[in-house]
Amino acid sequence: MPAEPIDPAGVTWTRVDERYITVRMISAVIGWAVTLLIIAVPVVLDLADVISLPQWLVLVVVIGAVLWAAADLILIPRRIRAIGYHERADDLLIRRGLLFQKVVAVPYGRLQYVDIEAGPLMRHFHVCTVQLKTASAGTDAVIPGAHRDEGARLREELPARGQARLAGL
Repeated sequence: MPAEPIDPAGVTWTRVDERYITVRMISAVIGWAVTLLIIAVPVVLDLADVISLPQWLVLVVVIGAVLWAAADLILIPRRIRAIGYHERADDLLIRRGLLFQKVVAVPYGRLQYVDIEAGPLMRHFHVCTVQLKTASAGTDAVIPGAHRDEGARLREELPARGQARLAGL
């Protein structure tokens, strides 16, 4: 992952699993298919002369929805590749975003628990979402698309690091 101006110096990001792209793509296709079916109902009713809609409105809505869906699907791989994390001595950095980039530092000493989530599709592709819960809601963070083994390692290792930091207090 190329360094951005927002990235801390000397950080090498660990990227999420590439299979997460497939998971997000399948989810997005299903979501957009449902959305386009909902949009198609009034269009079909208009064509059957059950209701009357202005042609310009039908064209704007249909073309807009199709273009939005296409742009969303095209950007999924880039969005996923922009997600990364880096374990430092005192905190975990999580990076995400293309246009609006965000880097969150989660101090191990503030970590309360690490939660792992994986729905049926994510389990099939051996990926999970790692949720980090802290004492402050502002520093809660998520690592979506981590490999299942990496998620399990983070679930075990990060709270242990947090306990070690608290022992010094």
